[in-house]
Amino acid sequence: MRRTLKKYLPDHETIRRNPWLKPFESSLLHPRLWHLNRHSAAGAVAAGLFCGLIPGPLQMLGAAICASVFRVNLPLAMLVTLYTNPFTIVPLYLLAYQIGRLFLGDGNGFITPPAFNPTDMVAWTTAMQTWMLAVAKPLGIGLVLLAAALAALGYVATRAAWRIYLLTAWRRRRALRSGNGR
Repeated sequence: MRRTLKKYLPDHETIRRNPWLKPFESSLLHPRLWHLNRHSAAGAVAAGLFCGLIPGPLQMLGAAICASVFRVNLPLAMLVTLYTNPFTIVPLYLLAYQIGRLFLGDGNGFITPPAFNPTDMVAWTTAMQTWMLAVAKPLGIGLVLLAAALAALGYVATRAAWRIYLLTAWRRRRALRSGNGR
C-alpha cells in the first residue's frame, strides 16, 4: 500500500525545487510531513476529510495547515480533500444543514431561497440576505459536526484498513515460509 501511494505523491526534491514554495521550505520539508506510516496516513485522511468541507477553494490550504500542525502526511491530506467536488458538494452541504437543524432542534424544514426577481433587484438582494442569514447557523454547525464525524470515521477506517493489510501480508509471508519447509 505504501509503495502505491508513494508512486503518486511528490517527494522532497519536488518541493525543494518549486520556486513558489521556497519561502515555506523549512516547514514544508519536515520529515514527518512526508513519512507514510499508519499514524501519518490516518491523521492525513482525518485532516483531509475535515478540511474538505471548508467552503470555497481553501480546502487544500486548510489541509496543508492541519498537516503541518499535526505533523501528518501532507500530500495525502491534500489529496483526500478532493472528495468534495461539483457532484458531491451540494448533497454534503444539504446533509450538513439537516444535521445542524437536528442539533439545534429546528423543526421548520428546509427554507427555500427567494425566487430571482430581475425587475426588483434591491428587494431580491434583501430577501436573499435574509435567507442566507437564516440558513447560516444550522449550516455552519452542521458543517463542523459533519466534518468532525467524517474525520473520526476516516481516521478509524484508515487505521483498521492498514492493520488488516499488515496482518494479511504477515500471514502471507508466514504461509510462504512454512510452505517452503523452513
